[in-house]
Amino acid sequence: MQQYGSDEASNGERPPLSFNMSSPLPVAPSRLRVFAQERRTLPHSRVMVFFSAASEAGKPGDAMSSAGSVKGDFRKRSTPAPNLNLGKSLSTTLNASPEFPEVISLNVGGTYFTTRLSTLRRYEDTMLAAMFSGRHHIPRDAEGCFFIDRDGAYFRDILNFLREGELPQRDHVRAVHREALYYAIGPLLDSLEDTQPLTGEKVRQAFLDLLPYYKDNLERIVEIAKLRAMQRKARFAKLKICVYKEEMPITPYERPLFNSLRFERTESEAKLFEHHCEVDVSFGPWEAVADVYDLLHCIVSDLAERGITADQQCIGVCDKHLINHYYCKRPIYEFKITWW
Repeated sequence: MQQYGSDEASNGERPPLSFNMSSPLPVAPSRLRVFAQERRTLPHSRVMVFFSAASEAGKPGDAMSSAGSVKGDFRKRSTPAPNLNLGKSLSTTLNASPEFPEVISLNVGGTYFTTRLSTLRRYEDTMLAAMFSGRHHIPRDAEGCFFIDRDGAYFRDILNFLREGELPQRDHVRAVHREALYYAIGPLLDSLEDTQPLTGEKVRQAFLDLLPYYKDNLERIVEIAKLRAMQRKARFAKLKICVYKEEMPITPYERPLFNSLRFERTESEAKLFEHHCEVDVSFGPWEAVADVYDLLHCIVSDLAERGITADQQCIGVCDKHLINHYYCKRPIYEFKITWW
């Protein structure tokens, strides 16, 4: 490349311009410095990247995920938590079974008993087995005995059954049955229900189930007798109660004719036989072998179970005329309820 100064000085003429494409165009150095300084001051864009946990790798990402799962992801640590060597976990500690002694001292409502731990755990589905399984807290009294807030009068019968399968005396059967229900001892309940008097009670209840309003009528007897005794300031009260087995009124002499009408009567004729005796309470009808005297025995015994003394006697029949030569003929009983 020729130098411009020497050519112009020697010839006095200006040579044509020529460019070398391999060299960069000349740029003012001051502009480069200004551009570089301005670029350093520009803010850089930042990108936030979320990484899902390893256990969620199999689930596809969803922008519409629930807020609960999002919070859960933020709570997760990217690195495993350090092992603090705390020993057993909290749940394991809470469920840990305490060490029970082989011989257990019990305080059942103020009555003390001593038995083996295996005796209380004899049947695993009972309350006693659950209490001494270690899953529940059992309070102790001042002497350190395990306390059960229950009447201990019949707990000895419970222990005797758990030890040797021994059943209680007959006069204890009902009370022990209630205790067995509380402690949920199924084998004892099954054994007691197959013995007297519970077996007879099941048979009697099957008969009383034929009278859907038996318990309601029993309550009505008590309420009426109490109200009359208070009104009269008397020691006793008398009620008239009708107890009949047959739905239709009959007498021994009218039975053949009645039986024929029983199956051939129309609805209008049947309404003529509808009748309510003028009594305080009425029981019946029912279809069973048990008769009127059996039901009377149930009424008196159930009142006695509640501490109410009741005497009854038949005072006649209902003479209400129904149709033709048919009259009601239902027996009427007078009940005397004594309060003291």
